[in-house]
Amino acid sequence: MSDNAQPWRDALRGGLVIPASPLALNADRRWDLRRQLALWRYYAAAGAGGIAVGVHTTQFAIRDPAVGLFQPVLSAAADEMKRHRGLVRIGGICGQTPQAMREAELLRDLDYHAGLLSLAAMEQAGDDELIAHCRAVAGVLPIMGFYLQPAVGGRVLGYSFWRRFCEIENVVAIKIAPFNRYQTIDVVRAAVESGRDDIALYTGNDDNIVVDLLTRFTFRVGDQLVQRRIVGGLLGHWAVWTKAAVELHQTCISAAWQCTLPADLLRLNVEVTDANAALFDAANAFRGCIAGIHEVLRRQGFLEGIWCLDEHEQLSPGQKEEIDRVYAAYPQLNDDDFVGEHLGQWMAG
Repeated sequence: MSDNAQPWRDALRGGLVIPASPLALNADRRWDLRRQLALWRYYAAAGAGGIAVGVHTTQFAIRDPAVGLFQPVLSAAADEMKRHRGLVRIGGICGQTPQAMREAELLRDLDYHAGLLSLAAMEQAGDDELIAHCRAVAGVLPIMGFYLQPAVGGRVLGYSFWRRFCEIENVVAIKIAPFNRYQTIDVVRAAVESGRDDIALYTGNDDNIVVDLLTRFTFRVGDQLVQRRIVGGLLGHWAVWTKAAVELHQTCISAAWQCTLPADLLRLNVEVTDANAALFDAANAFRGCIAGIHEVLRRQGFLEGIWCLDEHEQLSPGQKEEIDRVYAAYPQLNDDDFVGEHLGQWMAG
């Protein structure tokens, strides 16, 4: 069992910007290691506190034996992250229990700090089975829970599940991404009422990033009022414009601690959400979300094209124009100047 006093746990509890890493491919849809390393170096230089790899943004198809990229990508990412002192290493875990256990063991062997545990493959399981599954994986590696919205393959997980989940000793964090305020509150309340103030809460709610970071959630426990905050984010949205995301995170956390809520931050919430809608293709049920991220990275020079492992994963009709629109409307959200200044250095290593 991991030591609660480890520096990476303190950093995770303090609140971090954690980009969910895309996969760099060339025109033959083969892995481009040079560009991949440049992307990870960018995240570190931009001030990200960790990187998540092997998650949805990295494309689940890397697990396909015919593709054979799961272990190589996770291994290269771990090696690169270790070069950047203090980065928290998060690896994606999915599948039924046998697969999840194998993935957790690989992450442990590669020296990842924690696994982001998706329950999407266990759509028919009841709470008892889900909790047993989570306990088994947590016996191998510290885990970050993941409430994924049903629209992109997740499932509804009620308060009672999250309350029991918080009792698992090796749970270190929860990524809250149901895109639903009722369900977001369920998770925060479960953490509060469990008494686990060591579980870090992270937003994955791309439709409400800024408000999640600004909100002080308050619940009555016995005769006391207990407050909790969502301290950081693990987001595919933060896989682009990362330096600006780090600045946004710092601004929100500072305002939350000072108990101030400037009107311009509420306006910023709308701007970030509007930009995310374009990048993630909200208008088309998020079908172009990975391609949208790739399009921004292509424009910045990290990627040669927007290719995905699945050739059918492309920008939706009109999505490119929507990305053009938000680029023009919200120039303060991008970090193109920063990237342009350092891209050659990151590409060269």
